[in-house]
Amino acid sequence: MTVNRRFLVGTSLALGAMLPTTAGAAGPRAKDDAAAPRTSAALAAAIAPNAGRDQSKELQAAIDHAAERGVTLTLAPGRYLVQGLKLRAGSHIRGTPGRTILAHAAPGTLITGELADRARLEGLVIEGGAHALQASDHAGLVHLHRSRNVVLADLELRGSRVNGIVLTGCSGSIRDCDIAGSAQAGIVSVDAVGLEITNNTVTDCANNGILVWRTTVGEDGTIVSSNRIERIRAEAGGSGQNGNGVNVYRAGSVLVTGNRIADCAYSAIRGNAASNIQMTGNSCARLGEVALYAEFGFEGALISSNIVDGAATGISVTNFNEGGRLAVVQGNLIRNIVRREHEPEDKRGDGIAVEADTVVTGNTIENAATVGISIGWGQYMREVVATSNVIRKSRVGIMITRDPGAGAALIAQNMISGTRDGAIRAMDKGVAIGPELVRGGTQSSRITIAGNVATDAGA
Repeated sequence: MTVNRRFLVGTSLALGAMLPTTAGAAGPRAKDDAAAPRTSAALAAAIAPNAGRDQSKELQAAIDHAAERGVTLTLAPGRYLVQGLKLRAGSHIRGTPGRTILAHAAPGTLITGELADRARLEGLVIEGGAHALQASDHAGLVHLHRSRNVVLADLELRGSRVNGIVLTGCSGSIRDCDIAGSAQAGIVSVDAVGLEITNNTVTDCANNGILVWRTTVGEDGTIVSSNRIERIRAEAGGSGQNGNGVNVYRAGSVLVTGNRIADCAYSAIRGNAASNIQMTGNSCARLGEVALYAEFGFEGALISSNIVDGAATGISVTNFNEGGRLAVVQGNLIRNIVRREHEPEDKRGDGIAVEADTVVTGNTIENAATVGISIGWGQYMREVVATSNVIRKSRVGIMITRDPGAGAALIAQNMISGTRDGAIRAMDKGVAIGPELVRGGTQSSRITIAGNVATDAGA
């Protein structure tokens, strides 16, 4: 297909309702009409697909020209070898999904943009190929910086040697994209100012699926919803900074909801110093460590209505020693929780583990290798309520720290069945000690145990 002036102007008219227009923009377009045919024709001829050579210069000229005139640059199906393209405010590039391919022609970022407000990329395949990018946590095939109301939609990204999509200080949306094989993470957001990451597929990444980070602790508000994230490794190692489906770091008020996350080396969703995080309605399977994690220096976590099938711990709300506190863990279904016997220390096998200022209610836990619900760790426990939970076929139903420096807890009206080593027991840092407490009233003046029902191991 030949892209000429008539096509560009026609596209602008057809999409007029979608594109930003100003009184000032209309004047220059009318004034330049005499020179436009030659310019448009030359640009169109220069970016014919499948040319087999680097077309970056020609395509950059077309991007600038289209942005200046407020029209969509529509690329025909085919392959374009490019590098270092820069988006401007209002740039709108559209291709045929699955058929318009921008292939990396040389080392470096393929598409960048700074102050590229309202920039849009749609229907493109973006290939990283064998070319390396600068080794950086924030390098990606597509990197937009300080750009508002951007839209990245229906893109396919393959084989980035670092990250796939990186947005720093941006607002807008990343939606309906398919990102596979990134050497670091699939999608990275840093210091967002109003971002939605929705309906994407992120698979086979070396270290993380989706990162929502801030350079300092603060409000973020990113929404991560309805994504499919699978097969995330932790090739860079570490103790949890890699290997996660969704990793939220220092970013407050992030909503992670309705995602399908499976086969991650560490967590499905990991919030670190992420206050007021919500993890709701996610389906999680086959996780190597804690499936749903709220840790380190946070205040406020809502973890509800999730399914976890297969992990070393289902849910953990931890690090009261570093300010981690205040949570609701409600209505989750957790099953098939295993111990990592190959680990020298961190073996786990806990269905739900909490420490401070937390309500644990209405959860169903089955087949937890160590304990259904673990309350506290040494002296780090304060004001925990565990009520109306169903715990089946776990080694111990509920364990609670016996440290005299720990705070108050209420354990009431839970149904516990099929446990091998007690329904409710005291513990010393994960090891059950002392007698069965389910019918013993209280462990201490600070801990109330009442109204629980426990049936035998054969139930």
